[in-house]
Amino acid sequence: MDYPPRIYYLSLHLVGLTIGTVVFLAHLYALLRPTGSQKFLLKLPRSRVAGIILLAIDAVWCFWLISTMDLEEFAWLRPYVQLAIPVLFFLTIVFVDELLAARALGIFAMLIAEPMISSAFLRPEVWRLLIVFLAYVWLTLGMFWVGKPYLLRDQLTWVTKSVMRWRIATALGVVWGALILGFALKG
Repeated sequence: MDYPPRIYYLSLHLVGLTIGTVVFLAHLYALLRPTGSQKFLLKLPRSRVAGIILLAIDAVWCFWLISTMDLEEFAWLRPYVQLAIPVLFFLTIVFVDELLAARALGIFAMLIAEPMISSAFLRPEVWRLLIVFLAYVWLTLGMFWVGKPYLLRDQLTWVTKSVMRWRIATALGVVWGALILGFALKG
């Protein structure tokens, strides 16, 4: 059976260590420093600087993807898409001012999901499902944040509205990150 060519050649172990560490530390910081974390997150969707930085990362990542992946019968489109990426980056910064960071974060969430899922492809470890589940959550949220960026703002407002919600959300993130990191360190 032929499998599709892989774009990323990252091991499940490396992805588990990276994602587990980032999720664990980010949520632990948010749990221990709720005031600063909440202020940052509430400002994030409308932050122009964060939007431009995230969109630049997304554009570079997309340019790298289109330059390196096998497009098969659509390979003739490669130079046009490579030209379109920086043009669209510029036009987005100029004309899509409203909630740019939310949209850019959504694109990033969709981009990061693929290497996570790819690293778990055909792996026997059961803990890979922790990474796959998280990737699909990010992928789904990312699609909504790009199409309806106000949802990120509303979700952040909802989770920061109550101390209990904040503690539950950050504690779940700490536990999820610790589980991924623990299994990655063990195996």
